[in-house]
Amino acid sequence: MSAGIAIQILPQADTDEEICRIVDEVIAYIASTGLRYEVGPFETSIEGGSLDELMEVAKECHHVAARAGARKVSSYIKTVYRQEGQVLTIDQKIGKYR
Repeated sequence: MSAGIAIQILPQADTDEEICRIVDEVIAYIASTGLRYEVGPFETSIEGGSLDELMEVAKECHHVAARAGARKVSSYIKTVYRQEGQVLTIDQKIGKYR
């Protein structure tokens, strides 16, 4: 794995329940990619083989939220990338805390 992202999708919606429903649809999309991911209370971390692959996933997260009814979609995205070699995995970063 040479790249990882953490993405927080912030859909604009009328109620907390609607926001959660939209975010659930985004997480279902992320799960459908087959990539390793972990949902946290503020963001979802995703591991991938390339930064390009993960940025496509991040872009599609916005489209999924919009199709699910978000009037506007904001996000925070953090990336880690290494051209040669591997980056730390989710398990390497937080496995000892489980």
